[in-house]
Amino acid sequence: MNITFKQLIVAGGPILFILAALSIYSIALIWERWSTYRKTFRGMEDLLHKVHLLIKNGETRQTAELCSKIKSPAADIIHKVLTHYGSPLEKRELAEKAIDWHSSHLNKSLTAIATIGSISPFIGLFGTVVGVIRAFRDLSTYAGAGPSVVAMGIAEALVNTAAGLFVAIPAIVAYNYFVHKSNDFSSEMNWMTEQLIDKTAAREFTGVL
Repeated sequence: MNITFKQLIVAGGPILFILAALSIYSIALIWERWSTYRKTFRGMEDLLHKVHLLIKNGETRQTAELCSKIKSPAADIIHKVLTHYGSPLEKRELAEKAIDWHSSHLNKSLTAIATIGSISPFIGLFGTVVGVIRAFRDLSTYAGAGPSVVAMGIAEALVNTAAGLFVAIPAIVAYNYFVHKSNDFSSEMNWMTEQLIDKTAAREFTGVL
């Protein structure tokens, strides 16, 4: 006996609709985060390369002016470090706070994505268990129907497990990708700000001497 798609949807019951809602919510969060990350990393490598060359040539003012014209987290952090008048220690503290602030903005909604990825398989498994219980109840009701009743009921119940995995896998992949990119951002900016502080401090010290 062939099972139609409509029969599978009906067999999934309320659990399947919960998973469908989680899937839509997860896709919306992933799309929003992807758009944010794309804006954050767009032109970042080119900016860091230009900043490195300018600072190497001692053009601190030109570097600050360049970063003031670019609307990006990387440019904002570099501009704050270069325009802050204080000791190297104070600049490092400022850089750390700025990087943490932008990193927290990048990590926004990642907890929700991770939660969806973690609980979806269990929700699907719960729906499957309920479906199996229903299948054995039907077997007890129709004692003369044979094992085909149980087999069909279990096959229908497993749709919830499949749906749970369908929701969880993209969410987990997206979460790991975003965390990796966020860590890359922090590492890149920590390295760049440390280079900026060291080079500007060395030039200021040489100028004093």
